[in-house]
Amino acid sequence: MSTSTSRPVGLPHYAVAGIGAGPANLSFAALAEGAVPGPVALFDRRQSHAWHPELMHPGVRLQTSWVKDLVTLVDPRNRFSFLNYLVTTGRIYAFLNAQFDAIPRLEYDRYLAWASGELGTIRYGVDVTGVRFDEVFVLLADDRPVATSDHLVLGLGTRPYVPDCFADPGLPGVPLPGVLLAEQLAEHFAGCRPEPHETAVVVGGGQTGAEAVLSLLRLGLREIRWIGRRPWFAPMDDSPPANDFYRPAYVRHFQSLPAHLRDRFVSNQILTSDGVSMTTLQELYQVNYEIWLADGRSPVMMLPGRDVVGAAERHGSVVLRCRRLGGGQEQHSARHVVLATGRRPAPLPLAPELLDLAEGEEPAIEPDYSLRWKHGDTNRIFVQNRAQSSHGVVDPNLSLLSVRSAVIINSLLDRSVFSIRDEQVHTLWA
Repeated sequence: MSTSTSRPVGLPHYAVAGIGAGPANLSFAALAEGAVPGPVALFDRRQSHAWHPELMHPGVRLQTSWVKDLVTLVDPRNRFSFLNYLVTTGRIYAFLNAQFDAIPRLEYDRYLAWASGELGTIRYGVDVTGVRFDEVFVLLADDRPVATSDHLVLGLGTRPYVPDCFADPGLPGVPLPGVLLAEQLAEHFAGCRPEPHETAVVVGGGQTGAEAVLSLLRLGLREIRWIGRRPWFAPMDDSPPANDFYRPAYVRHFQSLPAHLRDRFVSNQILTSDGVSMTTLQELYQVNYEIWLADGRSPVMMLPGRDVVGAAERHGSVVLRCRRLGGGQEQHSARHVVLATGRRPAPLPLAPELLDLAEGEEPAIEPDYSLRWKHGDTNRIFVQNRAQSSHGVVDPNLSLLSVRSAVIINSLLDRSVFSIRDEQVHTLWA
């Protein structure tokens, strides 16, 4: 790993600077401790740790095993393991006795907060909005240099996606009045307790959409319509063959495929991560049935096979125009429309002149997660959570956090610091 000697004076300098302090970069920092020579720092725009706090609805569960934490798959003796978190915080016995099939998402968030505090290398409240290159990387906040580094690891996360038909014509990217993101649901209803039979529509047939429906039920709404594009509200495929896609051996195979096959495979495998967990679907169906027993009518109407192609605000309600999979169109009107329409990668904060040194409008990502650019041999830029087309359906998922971080550190140091072993493979992929 090279170290530059020419750098702006008076700024803190780091061997590696990470932008973003979510699970991806926390994993990198946890494995880098004691392995990467020179200081490592993470910068995050939030004032303190927070991991999708708006989606911490009661009862939600993580869809990934706790063994797939920040470090364990490559370094099980690391002090930042989930098991060590349980032991050192005195909750190991209570956790075991609770016999969770899947851990609460709130527990995982507290684990991340614990790791953040233990690391002590995170600079919260620093919103890095730009990075330029002048023999070293110069990190900018409000157009003001705040630090320099030899290498970058970008763990920027994602942003909620607002389809064009839901956007306010006068405010691009901002939803129409009456349309809210799933992340805004709790805040929205905190100050306006809804009437039970006000109509609410949830758009999006994945896990977030299902959780939004359950949250509306807990708020007392009894007229909920759940719209999804797929022909049915598909459960996540958590079978052993599906989980084969979430292992290093398959990632290596995936990278050997031609680009057109990789895109097709990702599309075919999407329900291994983008479906609804079976327990969530069962809870929703059971609550719907029990309320029918008590009230004589089901509170949730399932509307799969619909694609919302138009939306407009009229007299305090939102009118949705849907194209039906079987042909024809229909309309739905609701006072509250909740969007659970997926997320998109956050834009790269790289200065235009730096991007000009890369190949293509969206720089190519190498097998070691580094961007292909002119000075990549000496000053590397690694990206997390945006390599699905080159690394497979696992990339934006939590499953191989530690493996990806280990690959980055091995590449950064030009040696095998962490051994990534996946040798007992029973599947021969074509």
